[in-house]
Amino acid sequence: MRIGTLPLSEGRPAGGAVTRVAPRHRGAVARCPTVETTAQVTTLVVLAVNGVAGLVGAVRWWQVEASVWFWRLLRAGQVSAGLMALVAGVLFVAGGDPDDGLLWLYMLLPVPVGFVAEQLRAVSAQTVLDARGLESARAMEALDAGTQRSIVVQIMRKEMGVMAVAAFTIAFLSLRAFGVTAGL
Repeated sequence: MRIGTLPLSEGRPAGGAVTRVAPRHRGAVARCPTVETTAQVTTLVVLAVNGVAGLVGAVRWWQVEASVWFWRLLRAGQVSAGLMALVAGVLFVAGGDPDDGLLWLYMLLPVPVGFVAEQLRAVSAQTVLDARGLESARAMEALDAGTQRSIVVQIMRKEMGVMAVAAFTIAFLSLRAFGVTAGL
């Protein structure tokens, strides 16, 4: 893109003026519709996977039933949230300049939300054991089978509840990210 010419000065080749090229401004790469579409598709995938995981987790939590599919969907949602953070990093490095700077927060925050949820999930098992006066899971071996089953179900429900809330939170953040991707 030409934005003007500089007069001939000492040290420049003879024959006229030198054309100056406009410097690339921040956001030049990111104003491409493909970049905006990539960000939108990424946020929608994270929204869908985590929304379904949260829904399955909430239903199974309510029914007091274990669910292999919940955990699979949850892990897929965590992977998709990590990919969304990666896309955010690539967009930022490529010069993305969204209309709303909160986009970066919405695209990156699901990763720490998942990390904190995992920490809470780990602590939730210990809170159930502590409430029963048990030092560790090994101490459950001295209890009868019915009591052991009751403790395991309590732990499972707490873990599923924490992770379902985290999945819904990540889905909400993804929805917000989708809403502010315009103008990338």
